[in-house]
Amino acid sequence: MRLKEALSVLSKSSPFAVSTERDGDTHSQLEEIKSYLYIEMPIEKHVDEVISSFGANDKKILFLCGSSGDGKSELLTKAKEKYSQRVNFHLDATHSFDPHGTAIQTLDNEFLKFEQGNKPLVVGINTGMLGNYAEEGQNETIRASFARYLQNRNFETQNIKFINFEDYPKFAIRENGYDSDFAQKLLQRLTQKNDNIIRQLVEKERQLGDYDSQRVLTNFEMLSIPSVQRVIIDLLFKARLMRDQFLTARALLDFIHELLLADGYLFDNLFAGGGNELANKIQDFDPANLRTKEIDRFILAFDLNLSNEEFEEFKEAIKLFGIEGLTSGAQYLRLFYILKYDDFANNYHKKYQEDFNASLIDQYISVYQLHKGYTGSPEQKSELKVFYRDTLIAAIRAYINRNAPKLGKKYYLLSDFGEYQVAAPADLSMDSDAIRQNTMRSSAFFNARLKLKSKQFILPININLLSLLLSINNGYRPNKHDKNSVILLDELANEIIQEAKSACELVITGEGRRYQLELNDEEIMVSEV
Repeated sequence: MRLKEALSVLSKSSPFAVSTERDGDTHSQLEEIKSYLYIEMPIEKHVDEVISSFGANDKKILFLCGSSGDGKSELLTKAKEKYSQRVNFHLDATHSFDPHGTAIQTLDNEFLKFEQGNKPLVVGINTGMLGNYAEEGQNETIRASFARYLQNRNFETQNIKFINFEDYPKFAIRENGYDSDFAQKLLQRLTQKNDNIIRQLVEKERQLGDYDSQRVLTNFEMLSIPSVQRVIIDLLFKARLMRDQFLTARALLDFIHELLLADGYLFDNLFAGGGNELANKIQDFDPANLRTKEIDRFILAFDLNLSNEEFEEFKEAIKLFGIEGLTSGAQYLRLFYILKYDDFANNYHKKYQEDFNASLIDQYISVYQLHKGYTGSPEQKSELKVFYRDTLIAAIRAYINRNAPKLGKKYYLLSDFGEYQVAAPADLSMDSDAIRQNTMRSSAFFNARLKLKSKQFILPININLLSLLLSINNGYRPNKHDKNSVILLDELANEIIQEAKSACELVITGEGRRYQLELNDEEIMVSEV
């Protein structure tokens, strides 16, 4: 078998992309490769524990929930091989076995057989199908349980269990940064030096000396560099945070397939977009589109063919690595980017390391960590207060007062009346007690907790909203392109304004004058200030 054929199992168009029950094919080389690349995830252990707890005659159901391509079929196919003697399985609830029936009708039949039989049942089901069945299904007990679960993810009964892939995120922000255990293990498994069926095929391909395979071999060796794997995981994390892109097993495998086998070198394929959902989001982070002084200077020098001894030495070194024929400065910038964490040749690429930094992600991770691990210690409280005072509350006040920039830090604009504006003081502050009680399941956002007197507020902050808050503090005025983030900010602003209206003090400004109104012992005192 040639290398390209072996790597085809990674492609989403491969018949091996989805696990099915195949007869007489389990010992093929492609099955062996797919089996070798399989990474056991924590959710698999949980599923196994629940199924193994089912007695042979238990009237219990487990629903394994998630998104398309996250590995439900793969996981349940393995579980079926182990438990099929005493447990019934329905691997994919989006399918109908009857050409004249629907997926919901198929589920109705499965639930009817379950009620009439004496075996437990395990069902793989997409989150969307949970909602569809809750509205259209025939089994009232299951319909009600789906509706309850969609309202409260902690819902289960003694006989109905739910396990959701979303509760096992592919990225985790930890004390010392973040990681993606699944992506990291897959890349390491694919490229490891020893006991690797793929590596064996790489070595055989190299001995053939086939010119058409040279680029694939070069891409494989680049992918084998740990620091390059780290860059790829960085980009996947950026796609998750900034483009709300979930990382599924199938999408990641297809993404790796495109990195290795698409027309260009790995560093070009990484930002080429195309039919892969991950690549389409990562395309937005192409370092060749960055505009900094050093990057612009490099592009200009390359286009003018200006000589640079260090750069020429670097170009000769990458030829020995199998990279040649690059025709644009953009290609070299992408190469510099994927090598940014590592030493290579004369390290010419490190001249641009600062231009590739990701300060926004670093800021997000820092604030996320403070919220996740908050215990109320003086050090944590001091750090978080800086964020709340200088970033969050400052941006909220600037946003509410965007049409009244001279109100000052104490007041929040309540309403406009022609030339006159009405404002009230509001001592908006960080809610330490509420932050301590936060529970965080996703790395894609954290809940900021604020209070005004006895009123509490929650603002879910993702990296895009954090970016908007920082921009507002730098004088930016949100527009229609910020729609999703502005909606969240608008909702919070309206809640704060409603609460501020109950203040005992108002300020009215207009026509160059400023009046202060105070409620004192049921009398309103008016003074010009």
